[in-house]
Parts: sequence; C-alpha cells; structure tokens
Amino acid sequence: MSGYEKPSRGWGFCALSPVLLSLLMAAPLGLLGEETRQVSLKVISNRLDFSQNLLHIRAVGTNSTLHYVWSSLGPPAVLLVATNTPNSTLSVNWSLLLSSDPDGGLMVLPEESIQFSSALVFTRLFEFDSTNMSDAASRPLGKSYPPYTLANFSWNNITDSLDPATLSATFRGHPIRDPTGAFTNGSLAFRVQAFSTSGRPAQPPRLLHSADTCQLEVALVGACPRGNRSLFGLEVATLGQGPGCPSMQEQHSIDDEYAPAVFQLDQLLWGSLPSGFMQWRPVAFSQKRGSRDSAMPCQSSPLQPTLAYLLPQSPIVRAFFKTQDHSCAFNLTFGASTGPGYWDQHYLSWSVLLGVGTPPVDALSPLVLGIMAVALGAPALMLLAGGLFLLLGRKRDSEYQSIN
Repeated sequence: MSGYEKPSRGWGFCALSPVLLSLLMAAPLGLLGEETRQVSLKVISNRLDFSQNLLHIRAVGTNSTLHYVWSSLGPPAVLLVATNTPNSTLSVNWSLLLSSDPDGGLMVLPEESIQFSSALVFTRLFEFDSTNMSDAASRPLGKSYPPYTLANFSWNNITDSLDPATLSATFRGHPIRDPTGAFTNGSLAFRVQAFSTSGRPAQPPRLLHSADTCQLEVALVGACPRGNRSLFGLEVATLGQGPGCPSMQEQHSIDDEYAPAVFQLDQLLWGSLPSGFMQWRPVAFSQKRGSRDSAMPCQSSPLQPTLAYLLPQSPIVRAFFKTQDHSCAFNLTFGASTGPGYWDQHYLSWSVLLGVGTPPVDALSPLVLGIMAVALGAPALMLLAGGLFLLLGRKRDSEYQSIN
C-alpha cells in the first residue's frame, strides 16, 4: 500500500447484530491436537551488539511446537511457525541476518517439520485530522499528515522489559528523526504476552486465549498530535499462503460482558487448517483502564495485494521466507470524529490475538446464561402454576354435593 486507504468495514460497535447459533458454543482450545504446552520466553541477542535482539516464544506440546519470533529490526514484525515435532528449534545467524542478503539468517529446524508459517509486519503509523469530518464514513478522511515509518524508529532493549512471571515483554520506540518534537515525551509500544493456560485478561477487550496463542497490545502514549482532533491508523502487512490474500471474517454475538457495547469479533485467517489466525474486537481505548466511556471504534480496510518491495522490509521475514511474492496489507483506523479520542489523554491502545489452528470462539457468559434461564424459566413456571390451579379447581368442583 502506497498510501492510506479508507477502511470500509462496519464498526460492529454499540449495535446488536444477527446471531448465528453456531457461535453460541465454545470451540475447543487445544490446537493441532494439543491440550497443554510448556511455554517459554527467551531473548536472543547479537553478541556483537546487545541492543539488537529477538524475542522468541516457544510453546511445546506432546507432538508439536509453536514458534513466535518478534523483532524490532526494521519495522516491528512477528513470525508464526508451527511444526509437527516437540523438538523443533530456532536457529539465528546474526552476521547473515543483518547482511544485505539475509537468506538463511533465521531458520526453524528441522525444516521438513514445518506445517505452517507466515508473518505480520507493522509498517506505518498514520495520522490525520478529523476536525472537518461530518461523520466516520466521510471521504476523504481529513487532512493527512506524513506517516511515521516504523522502520525508522529507535527501539529499546527488549531484555529490560522481559517479565518471566507474566510471560511478557515490551518493544518501546520513537522516531530516530523527530523534527517536530512530537515524540519528545511520547512513545509507541508493542507489548507481547504469551500464556501458559487458557483464560481472559482482566482488562477489556478480554480476548479469549490459550497456550497456543499470544497477545499483542499496541499503545501510543504521550505523543503530541499534529492536529487538534487527530485520528491514528496502523498499516499491517502479511504474507499470503497462495496467490490470494488471507480472508477476513466477522463473528457476532448477543453477549457483550467481556467488552461492553461491542458485539463483534473480527479475524484474519491464513487458510485451511492447520493455519494461523489474527483475532481482535473492533474497539480501541483512549484510557489505560479500558471501559465503555473510553471505547473508540476500530475500523479495518479490506486486504489488498501489494508488492513486497513497496513496503518497509523486515530482516527476519526476508531471512525466513526466501521469496515474498504474495504480500498483502490492510489498514486499521482508531476512533471517530466524535466521542472519545486520542486527544482526551494522549493515549490509545488496541489489542490483537495471534495463534495457529482453530480460533477460540466465545461461549455465552454466565451472566447471559442466567438471564436466558430466568427469561425462559419464568413462562414455564407460570404455565405449570396455571395448570395446577385448573387441575385443583376441577377437583374441588367434583367433590361438591348439593344440599338439596
């Protein structure tokens, strides 16, 4: 994508959509036939320059291994690799990886064990002014400012933020050149978290996770916007499994307990199983403690094929995939011209879940099940009571004998 494309998909925000009965049941969380995994986080550093490093999440099951390799070399990127052996390993050759021809600089061995592989690259941060926008669907989006190319950011040493207790680490960066001083007191953060068990985070949007997945939270904090009511967008590139792009899907529910006022779940699917997925709710937040009051709509554009050389290049993607013939990209937009926005507290966060296999599907929450039980049970009790009343009334009539 050479420029910003207006997202065309609906918000799925604060509206009740038709319910598919198939979505009312929870899908199994075990992916690739695995129910439990040993999950570990490891930083792999360049011995010649410890500021250059990779974050490796390894989830080992009985018969398979999932590898998530995160990098801030060039634009932030992640590799998703699934193998059919518990013994697969990551091999990194730093001299090759940092060279102009990084082929073979990063491999998962044995190569013949790989069942699925793809990548996500976060290439650009967009900003535009929504002051003169009459509604969220207006075209054009408003005054567009020069985008921030994330390959030109300086990132922290991931080792400093590694937290083994929560299986998390944070890449935090700012532009190398910042002539306007927009990031003097601000940063763009990519917080990565793995999970050893299934469950939900405490904070919205509370995406359902398992040991087969990891979560990314993107947060823009403290950066000075270039407009009075700036909206921000993120360009995301990926690799297709064939000549086409991965598919986008929407799921709808009647339950919004885990993300108030959001009845939709969006996901990107790379292909037939075993395959990868990217799953998120179409909502972002303008405060650190996400709530209904700080919720903003998140819109996504359709996936479009693009030439790899037109996008900022990631060394780990070039090293692992010898060719990148099937690149696709889409844009995410956070917020609208009215309602909560980044301008409230100079804060924006959005979360996404990455995994391999069958994406988790939300079951109805206990609260909704209780409401349904009461709603369906009350008429049944009334019918039962009415039947008993009629039955007893007839019995009394039959026992009555006239005085005459």
